[in-house]
Amino acid sequence: MLKAHRSVAGSRIVGVGHYQPERVLTNAELAELVDTNDEWIRSRTGIIERHIAREDETVADLATSAARSALADAGLEADGVGMIVVASTSVMDHSPNVAGRVAAALEMTSPVILDVNTACSGFEHGIAIADAAIRGGQVERALVIGAEKLSSITDWTDRTTCVLTADGAGAFILEAAEEPGVGPTVWGSEPTMSRAVLVEEETGNKFSQDGRMILRWAMSKSSDISRRAVEAAGLSMDDIQVFVPHQANLRIIEPLAEQLGLTDRIVVTDVQYSGNTSAASIPLGFSKWWHEGRIPANVPALLFGFGGGFAYASQVVMTPNRKP
Repeated sequence: MLKAHRSVAGSRIVGVGHYQPERVLTNAELAELVDTNDEWIRSRTGIIERHIAREDETVADLATSAARSALADAGLEADGVGMIVVASTSVMDHSPNVAGRVAAALEMTSPVILDVNTACSGFEHGIAIADAAIRGGQVERALVIGAEKLSSITDWTDRTTCVLTADGAGAFILEAAEEPGVGPTVWGSEPTMSRAVLVEEETGNKFSQDGRMILRWAMSKSSDISRRAVEAAGLSMDDIQVFVPHQANLRIIEPLAEQLGLTDRIVVTDVQYSGNTSAASIPLGFSKWWHEGRIPANVPALLFGFGGGFAYASQVVMTPNRKP
């Protein structure tokens, strides 16, 4: 008989951070590249501007900056973390993975390093993996990062997609806790929609999508998945104080919040100023609003991501406690 792992009750968020490149690309500038204008972009997506990385900035650079921000927020040194999970779909290199590059940049000793590629729901998958590792007693703390350099896989001649994509990173630090602060994850996929979002080598690794198909799925399936995550956490929708959906499009976020009856709660909407940053969008938006004081401490927050693959994942987390 093998000896069982030491286990703990659960994990909770103890630090959040984010990073966005300095360059801001406005709708007016995009109108100089493709046949579009500010009104067309705002009316269809809600996006006003987005951040674009320098050519020499890598996904790992973005992830490392977000990691440092989260560590500072938690008051931790990098070696206090035993696992790094990085969610990204815009990675160009096969090895070392992004988590390994982050560990090297932070001069860590021997963390578990793991990359996840489930596109826009990748960060929520990363939360589930890190929480399971902590619950199993394998690590005490984990750093979960969503990082994307979508500008590197954007077709800047396609007005239907280049107006959406952007770059950035966000990070959470999870820590073992006697009282669980991360609920069970409701996750899965829609294999029949596997080609709704594409980044394929045969087409030059450029992002493309079937926007109408995604919108139909989001409007018909998203609310049920979100409700299941709330139920799995042993809560009701009345308990949810913060809703943080994937920042795909304001025209998806607003009706989804209405379907869930959450329009009178805090609904994080960062897509207007950050664009669609895929796996980075949920931690990026959460961290920005957290550090602006727009998210209260120690309340239930519903996370929900969906996209390429076609994968989805949702869970309820307790927001961190404010530092004195």
